[in-house]
Amino acid sequence: MRVKHTGSIATLKRSAVRRIRAQFGHPSGFWGPAVGWILASRPSNRRRNAWVVSLLEVQPRDRILEIGFGPGIAIQACSRLAVDGYVCGLDHSEEMFRQATRRNREAIRTGRVDLRLGSVESLPVFAEPFDKVLTVNTLMFWDHPIERLQELRRTMRPGGRIAIAHQPRGPGATYATAEARGDAIAAALTRAGFSEVQVHTMPLTPPVACAIGLKPFERGLRP
Repeated sequence: MRVKHTGSIATLKRSAVRRIRAQFGHPSGFWGPAVGWILASRPSNRRRNAWVVSLLEVQPRDRILEIGFGPGIAIQACSRLAVDGYVCGLDHSEEMFRQATRRNREAIRTGRVDLRLGSVESLPVFAEPFDKVLTVNTLMFWDHPIERLQELRRTMRPGGRIAIAHQPRGPGATYATAEARGDAIAAALTRAGFSEVQVHTMPLTPPVACAIGLKPFERGLRP
């Protein structure tokens, strides 16, 4: 008589899913290089990053900050637009730092790109404020996201633009899932003090939601 250990199998599957998701939150160890390759080569990831960068309306002299740059796809796209600007990235994964450094070697050499090991939980002191800030599929990993968004707002110049994007990857993710996530991010940006918040949706499968907000000008100081 064969006994089916369905409970044990389900437990193993849940454990495997947790380990895989943890890798995408912090690629490291044996699987780190493979995760970076997936993030850099999957067509939907590349399209998603290019789309988010386009929503920032990057100008040639912009100073840009990306939180969680992964293999450096969006960093590369930003540096190609901010040809006389400065693009800084923070990521807590040493593997992603290595991959992004290789991908952006020439821009780093000329000083237009500056990649650092670090995280949104402990932002460094920057010499000048940023015109644009972005992050893709990282907000769900942050502790106290409202506080983190407020800290990011303080690193920006008045009128600066922030883009927070999320593409749900869980089983059964739909347009409604992305829409709900976009609304939640927009609410978080508003609570953190950003203004004119709007949500944009990219029709991938599953869709991508990106909330855009502006750092308000102080009263009477709008140009």
